[in-house]
Amino acid sequence: MELWLIWLVIAVVFGVAEIFTLTAALGVLGAAAAVPAVIAAFGLPLPLQLAAFAVAATAGVLLVRPLALRHMSTPQLERFGVDALVGKRAFVLREVNDRDGLVRIDGEEWTARTFDEVTVIPAGAAVNVMRISGTIAYVYPQE
Repeated sequence: MELWLIWLVIAVVFGVAEIFTLTAALGVLGAAAAVPAVIAAFGLPLPLQLAAFAVAATAGVLLVRPLALRHMSTPQLERFGVDALVGKRAFVLREVNDRDGLVRIDGEEWTARTFDEVTVIPAGAAVNVMRISGTIAYVYPQE
């Protein structure tokens, strides 16, 4: 079997393994294995192919690792799920007090409460969602 074909098979195996692990390390090795495949296709000797693989793998790790670390350290810009509802405007469907209430947030009805015993928000009022705890939205009247 031709050496370039062996290197190509190695590159594909690393690439497929990367799909299952998602570590980026095997992907770098797969890309590095493609370099000696090209060199072997031109008929250069095996020691030169191994050296090219080592240089390509080292360069790949040195270039990809800082990018991956930078990507992992950036904060998440978007909030998802119930966290995205905090800070939104809601409308009171049924009077809200510290024990009971119903609001509509983005078209969904949520059980609602106020933070203290004295605040009562009448139906039809606009409120801000301050916190979500389980299925209860804690709201505060909009000013």
